[in-house]
Amino acid sequence: MSIQFKSILELKSMLNSKTISSSELIEETFKLTKDLKDLNCFVTMNEDSAKQKAKQIDQGKYKNNSYLTGIPLGQKDLFCTEGLRTTCASKILSNFIPPYSATVVKKLEDSGSITIGKTNMDEFAMGSSNETSFYGNVHNPWKRNYVPGGSSGGSAAAVAAGIVPASTGTDTGGSIRQPAAHCGITGMKPTYGKVSRWGMVAFASSLDQAGPLARSAEDCAIMLNEMSGHDLKDTTSLDVEHTDLLRSINNPIKGIKIGIVKEFNLNDLDSKIQERFQDSKKLFEKLGAKFIKISLQNISASVPTYYSIAPAECSSNLSRFDGVKFGHRSKNSNNLNDLYIQSRSEGFGDEVKRRILIGTYALSAGYYDAYYKKAQQVRRLIKNDFESAFETVDLIMTPTSPNTAFEFDSKGAQNPVELYLEDLFTISSNLAGLPAISIPHGMVDNLPVGLQLIGNFLREDKILNAAHVFQKNSEFHLAKPSLEDF
Repeated sequence: MSIQFKSILELKSMLNSKTISSSELIEETFKLTKDLKDLNCFVTMNEDSAKQKAKQIDQGKYKNNSYLTGIPLGQKDLFCTEGLRTTCASKILSNFIPPYSATVVKKLEDSGSITIGKTNMDEFAMGSSNETSFYGNVHNPWKRNYVPGGSSGGSAAAVAAGIVPASTGTDTGGSIRQPAAHCGITGMKPTYGKVSRWGMVAFASSLDQAGPLARSAEDCAIMLNEMSGHDLKDTTSLDVEHTDLLRSINNPIKGIKIGIVKEFNLNDLDSKIQERFQDSKKLFEKLGAKFIKISLQNISASVPTYYSIAPAECSSNLSRFDGVKFGHRSKNSNNLNDLYIQSRSEGFGDEVKRRILIGTYALSAGYYDAYYKKAQQVRRLIKNDFESAFETVDLIMTPTSPNTAFEFDSKGAQNPVELYLEDLFTISSNLAGLPAISIPHGMVDNLPVGLQLIGNFLREDKILNAAHVFQKNSEFHLAKPSLEDF
């Protein structure tokens, strides 16, 4: 029986009924990675260790039995994995093998899941198209030479192509939700602090959050149940009571109040994307939801605010990569200062350099108050707008992305700001630290379109409930790419 495009629950049922063994499942998964290698969605494979763990599970040596036991997963190449290369898709870390695993990886592996390999991504998670990777572009499974979205493009492509049922991702300004939308799968960014960032290589520390990409909201709930929890090693980790996100996922959504942001002018979008949005609104209304117009009066400042804060934090975080402690070391230097300059010049790609320069400028004497501090003040205003909105609504609904997937090199080559605007609808929830999900809700010109649901602080349960009920009453999430081009 084919394992391709199967959900976590479907694969678990096959394992429980002994239709397939864990070893056979892993063997078939690696066969898919080889058959679909042209997608370029993996940077490093974990074949020997994965097969060894699968064998132990089959022999009954692994006592824990969760929904994820024996299930193959991809790990974004931003998470440290003990003994397995972690590159952040950058030349500067091309030979880095961590001595420890990130908390997220450890939690998932303790649940019995099996890491297949490290997924390709935009370098240091900086990008919206997965075109900045040192290891080359990831192709969208729906159309060769089209972007899968970024930065978690390799994870999204691996799930969309049916290689793995789920994968980890990180979301700083939309890097889980936007590739999920472009690849026709489900992706969730949790509340900031719900999932530990320890062992996750930092881009912008106050914005980064790990989350799952999967075939459905139900699978995302399974993943998030295992990924989340307080971590003493992460000072930003929330110490809150754990809630089983599957417990309320089937509740009826009759009477739920969903906000439509009046500041987002949907008339500026492609008419077909507008149609998909209206169709989804009608389906939610049919299921008993009520729609309310809301105002987020500072939302238009989200993109400039983000691109002041994120590069500043990136400049600080990436200063450790200097060619001395670890990472790429230039052989073309004559003194220590030259070693720093040459190592970083050779090791970082153009987009990373661009953001480091912008961030260093924003943090420099004389400009800190004008840029970084001012952006943090505006961020507070954006968060206040959300707090006011959630006094009257349960969720907020927007498109995930203003466009469908686009061709390689068609955006941002001459004007990087064009690519930055791809995160127009997703950035604000990162600035406010709120949970949000992207679910597929149709096709435009044979490419998937995503619908975003934003929830209040720690209300992942409401988001997943609404998304799951929507998916139970539609088939958009069941659509599969033909993969004829690969």
